[in-house]
Amino acid sequence: MQKKQMIKSLLAVSVAAAMFGSAGVQAQTAPAAGQSASAGATKLASADRKAIMDMGMSNMAEVAMGKLAQSKSQNADVKAFADKMIADHGAALTEVQTLAQSKGVTLPTELDAKHKAQSAKLEKMSGDAFDKAYAQQGGVAAHKETLAKLKKAEKDTKDADVKAQVTKMIPVVEEHLKHAQQLASGAKGSSGSSGSTGSSHAGM
Repeated sequence: MQKKQMIKSLLAVSVAAAMFGSAGVQAQTAPAAGQSASAGATKLASADRKAIMDMGMSNMAEVAMGKLAQSKSQNADVKAFADKMIADHGAALTEVQTLAQSKGVTLPTELDAKHKAQSAKLEKMSGDAFDKAYAQQGGVAAHKETLAKLKKAEKDTKDADVKAQVTKMIPVVEEHLKHAQQLASGAKGSSGSSGSTGSSHAGM
């Protein structure tokens, strides 16, 4: 009888230990699972992060060069192109900033060394030389580079929101590139339209 009681009490202890042990495991693993879930929500693949940073920088550079063209060019076509760059890339920049914020990515607030050097080079030019350089650099070359990065990002990005922003920008940049190529081919010697000098949108 005593032996049976002892076996019962031992069984009760082992059952209690087993229950306590499993509860302890659950208590330990539950926060870890929660942490990994929340970390997964904010963690972005490097390709997605790069795409956001690249879009932010290219849009910011186009707005900056567009404003420079508005203040320096006397060519109506160049100024019209600059207006479009400021409007389109300004709107895209706002979208990318909102996207970056939602994904926990901090965008740069100023141009990188490469784009600063390009702007400094343009700053020293004037007249036809400026118009040609801006059409070629801020127009053709910059948009070719941006388009190549966007097409690569469209393949490499994993995040649905980032991919959607990349896909949205591609046709806009393709249109800008065509416009820039037309502008570059006609920029030489076409600065006779000086009547638009006072029409720059300095308030943007």
